[in-house]
Amino acid sequence: MRSVRIGVDTGGTFTDVVAVDEQTGEIVTTKTPSTPANPADGFITGISKLGQLDVSSIVHGTTVATNQLLEDRIADLGFITTEGFEFILEIARQSVPDGYGNSYFWVKPPRIVPVHRIRTVGGRLDHTGAEVRPFAEEQAAEAARWFRTRGINAIGVCFLHSYANPEHERRMREVIWREHPEAVVSLSSDVLREYREYERSVTTLVDAAVKPTMRRYIANLSDRLGMPFSVMKSNGGILSAREVVNQPITTVLSGPAAGALGAALIAKTAGHPSVITLDGGGTSTDVAVVLDGEPSITTEGGIGRYPVKIPMIDIVTVGAGGGSIAWISPEGTLKVGPKSAGADPGPLCYGRGGTDVTVTDAHVFLGRIPPHLLGGEIPLDAGAARTGIEALADKLGLTPERTATGILEISAFNQSNAIRRITVKRGLDVRDFPLVTFGGSGPLLACRLIDILGLPSVIVPPGPGNVSAFGLLTVDVKNDYVRTHVTRSPVAETVAEILRELEGNAAEALDREGFDDPVYARSADLRYYGQAYEVRVQAPPGEVGEEWLAEVAARFHDEHEKVYGYAYRDDPRHAVEWVNLRVSGIGPITRPAIRALEPRNAPTSEATRPVFFDDSRETPIHQRADLDPGTTVEGPAVIEEYGSTIPIHPGYTATVDDHGNLEIRQGTGSDDERG
Repeated sequence: MRSVRIGVDTGGTFTDVVAVDEQTGEIVTTKTPSTPANPADGFITGISKLGQLDVSSIVHGTTVATNQLLEDRIADLGFITTEGFEFILEIARQSVPDGYGNSYFWVKPPRIVPVHRIRTVGGRLDHTGAEVRPFAEEQAAEAARWFRTRGINAIGVCFLHSYANPEHERRMREVIWREHPEAVVSLSSDVLREYREYERSVTTLVDAAVKPTMRRYIANLSDRLGMPFSVMKSNGGILSAREVVNQPITTVLSGPAAGALGAALIAKTAGHPSVITLDGGGTSTDVAVVLDGEPSITTEGGIGRYPVKIPMIDIVTVGAGGGSIAWISPEGTLKVGPKSAGADPGPLCYGRGGTDVTVTDAHVFLGRIPPHLLGGEIPLDAGAARTGIEALADKLGLTPERTATGILEISAFNQSNAIRRITVKRGLDVRDFPLVTFGGSGPLLACRLIDILGLPSVIVPPGPGNVSAFGLLTVDVKNDYVRTHVTRSPVAETVAEILRELEGNAAEALDREGFDDPVYARSADLRYYGQAYEVRVQAPPGEVGEEWLAEVAARFHDEHEKVYGYAYRDDPRHAVEWVNLRVSGIGPITRPAIRALEPRNAPTSEATRPVFFDDSRETPIHQRADLDPGTTVEGPAVIEEYGSTIPIHPGYTATVDDHGNLEIRQGTGSDDERG
């Protein structure tokens, strides 16, 4: 029996499974409908579809924590902070969301913990970590008992300046465990050891909020699997399930992160080190940028309305998936999303009681996807899609064809706006990047995105619906550590001591994961004195001395100029201020090799069906498995495979490369030959 590694990615609509043979590198894929009521059911069903295998390891991408935050399912959460600072969450930040030109019209959303569930405890540290007032243990015990009597079992603790000295927070945890043994506690000094108390408080509370849910889910899955497994983290690494339950906030972008990493490896193998990635699922679309083979990382991210300052792959998410619902606004205009029909009941064409027209229904009506999904496992009711589209068209006063085309056009513009947010707004020219599109619904709008954005090409990997699951098998074990150290006059010995401590923390964690020879990646957040934001730069390995400090400062000047267009290299009036020191501890794994596609010399398909692009016409239908390397398909055409469908519009071509990727470009083959 062959030994395989398995990746399982649970999405809002489907659960995708990829198995890689450790000896031959052969890849086997499958998928099954997700089970939102208990995601573990879909997980187990997906693995069982692979048959009897000798499984050496399993990596899981989960949306359990993500969905809890996006759906605002946060209850019975308590907060303990420093005496006199009970309004940290209410004060928050001065920033007003985009779209509100005047803050008078903006209504502040409810806080993650209301004021009446916040307790304060005496004791005070200064910014160096020195104790100003002793920890008030009796007050701490009263706070713990207050939460116990009210049945509040998830508690976040954030004391002022605990990033510099965690002692008071650790004593608070001991008191809570003594007075309220059932409580689940998150400390800010464990979750995010850097300054800015509002972001540190919210990040800690998000961790506390999802911890009980994640612990139940992981325990349930572990019992049913009967073997250890790992979980994908938002930072582009993985961690064993037994460790991740102690830091569940690191999984809030688990699934989307895996997709970006899998697409990055596929694109790099195909000769495209810098690309945009687009993961189109049933509920949403996730977009990221890959530069020189590595997805961009941010600590300024968020989930829903909650800022989350942990390192995560920089991903923009929009509610534009296959299940996105088409609706009419009070003004009478057609809108698409962000609400989704999801997996249950799903689009009208699923025949499961859905009542709303979705993007998938529009594709079915226009003939752009076949009358079934997953190779026939999920039959689609084209009649139900037609009835829904016609009813919506009547309300809009449009033809059914124009209504369906309009739904897809709005969805394409929603996706293109997400791509602009992550490129143009970050100083990148979208026209410089090929787009790697994947996910079940990702390739469906590829040609429209080329036209709208002026993209050079779109690359569709083989099995696009399983790229996120494949990505789970391409990532290393990774933990991130940070320490705030604000200074304009860094002392090499002090910086070296902090980095040694962070690397020691990383080594301990990786040792528990079975890695005795870890790799450390250093970075630092710097700014010009007086600025309120930092720029992160990679820091070199080796001994920390004056040359090392000068090199990091030089990298900061270069990066600041690259991002903002200016730098103060030789201006003594603008001192460089160091803010945070960071270490990532990495346990390298062996990545699966992407094999070249072997020619099959299959006969050319002569199948056709009516498909509507500019008009309805009999359109060639190609099976992707029959397309050999070098094959070019000219539009109009439709290319089908097990987990996805790729409509090629008139005036576009799709060419199969050596690894089986489809590269879609505007213009026919004859246009290319004419130059």
